[in-house]
Amino acid sequence: MGVTPRDTAADTPPPGPAVPEAGAAPKVEEPAEFPDHRSPARFLWWHVVSQRRRAALAAVLGSVWMVSLALPPYLLSRAVDDGLRSGDDGAVARWAGALLGVGLASAWLSIMRHRTMTRARNDSALRTVRSVVRQSVRLGATLPHRLTAGEVLAIGIGDVAAIADVMTIAGPGVGAVMCTVAVAVVLLSVSPLLGAVVLIGVPALVLALGPLLNRLRGAQSAYRERQGELTMSVADIAGGLRVLAGLGGKEAYGRRYRRGSRALLADGYRVASVASWIDAIAVGLPALFLAAVTWLGARMAVDGAISPGQLVAVYGYVTVLAVPVTSFVESGHQLGLGLVSARRVTDFLALEPEITDTAEHPREPPAVPAELYDPASGTRIEPGVLTALASGRPADSTAVLDRLGRYTASDTTWGGVRLDTLPLTAVRERILVADNEAHLFSGTLREAVEGREPRESAAIGRALHAAAAEDIVQALPSGLGAPLSEQGRSLSGGQRQRLRLARALLADPEVLLAVEPTSAVDAHTEALLAARLPAARAGRTTVVTTLSPLVLARADAVCHLVDGRVAATGTHQELLATSPGYRALVTRDTEESP
Repeated sequence: MGVTPRDTAADTPPPGPAVPEAGAAPKVEEPAEFPDHRSPARFLWWHVVSQRRRAALAAVLGSVWMVSLALPPYLLSRAVDDGLRSGDDGAVARWAGALLGVGLASAWLSIMRHRTMTRARNDSALRTVRSVVRQSVRLGATLPHRLTAGEVLAIGIGDVAAIADVMTIAGPGVGAVMCTVAVAVVLLSVSPLLGAVVLIGVPALVLALGPLLNRLRGAQSAYRERQGELTMSVADIAGGLRVLAGLGGKEAYGRRYRRGSRALLADGYRVASVASWIDAIAVGLPALFLAAVTWLGARMAVDGAISPGQLVAVYGYVTVLAVPVTSFVESGHQLGLGLVSARRVTDFLALEPEITDTAEHPREPPAVPAELYDPASGTRIEPGVLTALASGRPADSTAVLDRLGRYTASDTTWGGVRLDTLPLTAVRERILVADNEAHLFSGTLREAVEGREPRESAAIGRALHAAAAEDIVQALPSGLGAPLSEQGRSLSGGQRQRLRLARALLADPEVLLAVEPTSAVDAHTEALLAARLPAARAGRTTVVTTLSPLVLARADAVCHLVDGRVAATGTHQELLATSPGYRALVTRDTEESP
C-alpha cells in the first residue's frame, strides 16, 4: 500500500514488463529472460546476447573502420610508386583522390561506430539498473536485513558504468583482431618475413600484459570492496547527521571516515601503480615493435627486396598496428573492471527473499474479513475491531505484527487458513504493516502521502485529519505541493510519524497493523490521534502496539503480552481492574507484577 519497506507486494517476484525508458533514450532490445547471474562472466555475456544485433553492428563497424585505417598506407605507396617515381601527375591525383575518399569513409565509420557503442553502453547501463531495482523490489523487506542503502548506492555509482563499458569491447575488440589479421596478410604479400613478425609480435605484446592485467584486477577488486564500505559509511553519516549532532558524535564519525578514506587512498595508489605500468608498456612496447619492423623494412629496401613505396606502406601498416594493440590493452582493462563490478551485481542478484510463495497449491484468502490468529503468542485479532497489543518489551509486540503481516515465517492463520499457504500478493493487498521506519520518498508532500496512486484532495485531507497531521500542511507555504526531502528530514520526528500514519490510513487496507503510531508525538496530539483513529478505521480490522493509556482506552480489545505470550485479554478498564501486571505496565509502576 506504499507505506513501509515491508508493505506492498515488494516481496513477490516482479511481474510484467520492466520500467520503460523516457525521453530520447535509445530503444532497448528486450532480453529473453531474467539476467544470468550464475557468474560474472555469464552476466556480462547476457548483456551481449540481450542486444546481439547492436553488438554485431558495433563489431562490423569497428572491424571495417579499423581495417580502413590500413588502406591509406597502401594508397600512399601506390601514389609513390605509380606517380612520383614515374612523374605521372595524373596517377598522383587519382591516388590522392582515393586517399581522400577513404579518409571521409573512415570518418563516417568512426562516427557510426562510436554512436552504436554509446547506445550499447546506455542500453547495458539501463539493464543493470533495471535488474538491481527489480531485485530490490523482489527482496522487499529482506533487503535492509542483507544490505545497507550505501552498498546498493555503491553498485549504482561505479559498477553500472564499469559493466556498461564492457560493451565497447564489441567494436574495438573485434576490430582490433580483424585489423591485425588484415595488416599481416598484406605484409605477407609484401614480405613473408614482415608478415610473420606481425603475426607473432602482436599476440606476444598482448600476452606480455596478461600478468599485469590480472594483478590490476585483484587490486581493483580490493579497491572496489573498500569503496563500497566507504560509500556505505557516507550514506549512514548523511542519514544520521541530526542524531550525530545531538549526541556529539559528528567528530568521532568524521575521524572514522577519514581513516577509511586514507585506506581507500592507499588502495587507489596501488591500483594506479599497476595501471601506470600497463599504460607505459602499452605505449612503449608497440613503439619498440614499430622501430624493429621499420628497421627490418628499411634494410629490405636497401637490399632491393622491396620498393620505396612498399617501405612507406610497411611503415604505415606498422603505425596503424598501434591502434589495435591499444584496443587490446583497453579491452583487457575494461573486461577486468567489468568482471569485478559484475561480481558485486551477481552477488546481489543471487540474494533470495526471506518470505516467498512456497505453497505448491496456494489457497484462496478469506472472501470476507476474518480472524487473524498467531499461535506463537496466542494473539487473536477479531475482524472489524481496534485491538491494542501492550508489552513491556516492544520487540515482542512488534514480532507479533510481523507474523500477522507475514514478514516472518510462522503458523499464523487468517480465517483458519495458514498465511504461508496464501498468495503473497493477496496478503500484501489486504494486510498492511505500518512501522516507524517507513520510507518517506522525496517529492511533494502530496506524493509522499498518496502512495502508489493519485488520490483526491478530499480523501487526503480526511487521512491527514485522522492522523492529526493537517497542521503540517497548513504550516507549509505551498501546502500539499510543498517539496519534501528524502525521509522528510526537514520535519520533526513527530511530524514524520504522523505523515506515515496518514499514508497508511489513506491506503485504507482491510487489515492495518501499526507499530507504535503515537510514540513520537506530544500528549495533546496523542489525545487527538486516540480519538480520531477508531472513527477513521470504523468497520476495519486495526491492530496497534502501544503503551499509551489514551490509545488503550479507545481500543475495543487489549492483549497484554508477557514474555511474548498473551497473559490477559479484555478492555483497558477491565484489565486495569483485573490484571495487576497490566496495571503496573500502563501506569509506569517500577515494580511490575507477574
